[in-house]
Amino acid sequence: MKTKQQVVTAFRREAILDAARKVFARQGFAAGIVDEIAAEAGMAKGTVYLYFKSKKEIYKALLDHDMEVVKANAVARVKAETTLRAKIRAFALARLENAELNREIFRMMDTHPGAPGFTRAQYREWVREPVMLLAEAIDEARQAGEVREIESEKAAWAVADLVRGTIQRRVLGYTELALDAEAEFVADLMYAALSARKQQPSSALLRASATK
Repeated sequence: MKTKQQVVTAFRREAILDAARKVFARQGFAAGIVDEIAAEAGMAKGTVYLYFKSKKEIYKALLDHDMEVVKANAVARVKAETTLRAKIRAFALARLENAELNREIFRMMDTHPGAPGFTRAQYREWVREPVMLLAEAIDEARQAGEVREIESEKAAWAVADLVRGTIQRRVLGYTELALDAEAEFVADLMYAALSARKQQPSSALLRASATK
């Protein structure tokens, strides 16, 4: 059981992060200031500093919080599916939906000078658990003769990298496909690449290719 102080601390940290997400999305990292974050959260500036030492610490905590949420969501969705292609699609859709909800934050990381991002090592650690679930599914499909002989972990990371690239193109406005169509494209492309049998491209893959 959590103590009353622990509950209050968690509540206030969550309120600060929610407020910071709105402020950073509106104004960017450089222009967003702690005074505005405090006002958005409905608390004094000094209260914010009780929980975070600086704006940079708030921003990093926000990234960590959001990536933990999307990791848990991706894990649950991948586990719920029973086929390899469905698991790939579930992984892609979970990450795409999170990026859409936080589109301005992702755009800020790519385009605003001075905005702290996350390192490659941090990114890999955040997505490692759902990626390892994909690797297990790929390995099971390989043993069943469904997909060709391939290093399952490398293939799973290739899925993650393709999704990350798709997210970057979306937040920068290079593609306007619906999220479902994006996830279908990723699933079709990766499953066709992995499959032991020649696959006919689906209508989603053909439509996506026609828009490029």
